[in-house]
Amino acid sequence: MEKNTPSTHQKALSLNLDDKIYGTIAEIGAAQEVARWFFRVGAAAGSVAKTMSAYDMQISDEIYGKAGRYVSRERLESMLDKEFSLLIRRLSEKRGHDTRFFAFCNTVAARNFAGTNECHGWAGLRFLAEPGGEPNTIIVHLNMLDDSALAQQEAVGILGVNLIYGAFFSDENIEQALTSLADNLAPGRLEVDVVDVSGPVFADFDPAKVGMNMIGSGLAEVVLFGRDGRQKPPTEIVRKRPVVIKRTSMRYSSTIDSAAFEAADNKLQKERPDCDKAPLNVTEFSINNVHASGGSDLAHNLDHLRKLMAQDEWVMLTRLRQSYKVSSYLRRYSQQPLRFVMGVSTFAMLLSEKFYVDSSGGLLEATGKLYADDVRVYVQPMPLTDFCVHLKSVDLDPDWVTVTEQSETVSVGNLSFHGPTRLLHQYLLESGWVDELVH
Repeated sequence: MEKNTPSTHQKALSLNLDDKIYGTIAEIGAAQEVARWFFRVGAAAGSVAKTMSAYDMQISDEIYGKAGRYVSRERLESMLDKEFSLLIRRLSEKRGHDTRFFAFCNTVAARNFAGTNECHGWAGLRFLAEPGGEPNTIIVHLNMLDDSALAQQEAVGILGVNLIYGAFFSDENIEQALTSLADNLAPGRLEVDVVDVSGPVFADFDPAKVGMNMIGSGLAEVVLFGRDGRQKPPTEIVRKRPVVIKRTSMRYSSTIDSAAFEAADNKLQKERPDCDKAPLNVTEFSINNVHASGGSDLAHNLDHLRKLMAQDEWVMLTRLRQSYKVSSYLRRYSQQPLRFVMGVSTFAMLLSEKFYVDSSGGLLEATGKLYADDVRVYVQPMPLTDFCVHLKSVDLDPDWVTVTEQSETVSVGNLSFHGPTRLLHQYLLESGWVDELVH
């Protein structure tokens, strides 16, 4: 945290002391921690018109209308619609000429007593940037990572204050303002993996740039972009669905390999004809990929991301270094088949100890975590010259792996590793966890 970052107390008090900012705070789940901040710092009458919490499902339905799920964007938007329209109808005549109204709402599932539920939620703010103006809306999806309900409640409270404060007081561009959502929260307490906005102050909003800032700042580990270019919640898109994923970095082409995905889908269908859902085909772009040589600045990363998104396919922007961390992340949401598609040079890199120096268990730990239940790697052959160039680009010893037959094409079957890696390679092949993908 920067030294000049205002504390949560200072942010809440600044809002309370500005009598031209006035609104409603409505919360479902995780207590009423956002409202509590405004009351605990004093002078809440300056900014709070109403607080409420509709915990009972029937009462919530009576107020906001029926919803398919209570922790959902659908429910959040119905809360924002209801609370903001009530606020305007009741108070605009009296103070609408000089007041910037707001409605903050959230619907959250904090850790249950048994500790068995997914801890996540939706939060949103509808606000006027100027009195009498058109409303603007910010919607975020969050994952709570603390291991107790109390800590999760506290984190939601801090995020809520950050969201309201950022909307009214930030003098930075909107991308930077949104990444301040994690101010005063220690790393690892909370993730925000979706930010969506509407309204006149967001006319120049760039989902790709915002997503890149979310990843770069550590606000999110993963940001998923749909075919429409908008951020989507992985918990809803990936849930209980097979996934075929191809990792990429600045070292690779920005052209999505549609033929490889089609071949992988067909191969998966033959392996698992019992799958009820079609696989999600997603290209992952990590700004922190351990196999990428050298670094790259924000502008180059953003350009690469935009080229991927322009192809109208699912793109997953991450800060995950190794493939086993991608596997672990996706296993949060789905236990269905997971298939990695990669070139044979990338597969060779998977078996190098060099890329696991930050893992206490090294290569063996990474291998065990990568090949979790029903995870396989489909390996694409490639020309020998490209294979050698790729290994050289990451400073791998060319004598560490050789091609066993005179061929201009390298495949997973004609690789020969030296030392103990040879046995691990053989084990992966014979176990069926690794297979060739030809298309």
